[in-house]
Amino acid sequence: MGTELVTVGQYQAHRRLWRRLVQTARLCCGIPDYDNYVRHVLENHPDRVPMDYKTFFRERQEARYGGRNGGRCC
Repeated sequence: MGTELVTVGQYQAHRRLWRRLVQTARLCCGIPDYDNYVRHVLENHPDRVPMDYKTFFRERQEARYGGRNGGRCC
């Protein structure tokens, strides 16, 4: 291993790749991506205030599993 520093471009590319890998892993496990949601709301709906994480997570769970009464037992 050398002592050379990584260029800024390489660092940014690795950082983007890492974020995508983490996002993919979370989506595979069923964990919604709150950061992308907030970014989307701020960019595309400036008149709306993004939900806090707890509300967002609850809303995504209800959308995925059908709410309290619509879920399966097994």
